[in-house]
Amino acid sequence: MTIKIGILGYGNLGKGLECAIRHNPDMELAAVFTRRDPQSLRIQTPGAKVYPVSEAVSMKDSIDVLVLCGGSATDLPVQTPEYAQYFNVVDSFDTHANIPQHFDAVDAAAKKSGKVSIISVGWDPGMFSLNRLYANAILPGGHDYTFWGRGVSQGHSDAIRRIEGVKDARQYTIPVESALESVRNGENPELTVREKHTRECFVVAEDGADLKSIEQEIVTMPNYFADYDTTVHFISEEELMRDHAGIPHGGFVIRTGKTGWNDEHSHVIEYSLKLDSNPEFTASVIAAYARAAYRMNAKGQSGCKTVFDVAPAYLSPVDGAELRKHLL
Repeated sequence: MTIKIGILGYGNLGKGLECAIRHNPDMELAAVFTRRDPQSLRIQTPGAKVYPVSEAVSMKDSIDVLVLCGGSATDLPVQTPEYAQYFNVVDSFDTHANIPQHFDAVDAAAKKSGKVSIISVGWDPGMFSLNRLYANAILPGGHDYTFWGRGVSQGHSDAIRRIEGVKDARQYTIPVESALESVRNGENPELTVREKHTRECFVVAEDGADLKSIEQEIVTMPNYFADYDTTVHFISEEELMRDHAGIPHGGFVIRTGKTGWNDEHSHVIEYSLKLDSNPEFTASVIAAYARAAYRMNAKGQSGCKTVFDVAPAYLSPVDGAELRKHLL
């Protein structure tokens, strides 16, 4: 049975999801919803239509899973609980510090509606979260380290673009190489967030904007930049398009630990991603979890879930016999 997917928001993530749906034969794009003029969007899927966001709820019976492709700063805290009242939903909420309260708000709405909502889906939070869990369970006495980049963070870039006077922006997260090397060498350093990463921002300001005010708002933004050494460059729109048009990313999850009666053996677990397109990869993860949301709800489950709550078999389009035969 084909899973009918709705996309709310057609930025980089929404476009990536449209591509991901195309690569999953058990899915089809049912509709795209936008806050812009629907006539201004040119989607790629033949036969699919674009609607104003105000019409989404009226189409709840023709959509199996609604994927919310807004930003974590202001969109998803409002949108996910709202649409969980009507749809199975998946979002990519990535403000780590606020995930518990986001979960609670979405859980209340999804339980009331009898739908499944899976939040914070992507690669971090998401795939990296799973690898942290597995590694913690396997090496309980170890140390966790997560490094991101060098790459463009969509959430952080979006947060900058929400600042008054900013026309466009890209933010790069950059691992501190000496810290990464120390972890890989098994030295188990105690690292602050500032010692692990730096952040570099390239900002296109509106004409006449207060550059000092914009820079100050960036470097003091809680949960995004305040705890990091952050550099802000103001550049032209032409420079941004020429030098920063791509959206690469990646990173590493590393756990070090010991086994043996006297901790005589050392181990390093490392999981890494090297992504040519951050939004397209994130969208591909979301597509798999949209399948899981649909299946879990079909089996009578409801409420808010995270990647920790989803059995791996729910993600795959093939059945258990095929998984055991080819992947186990």
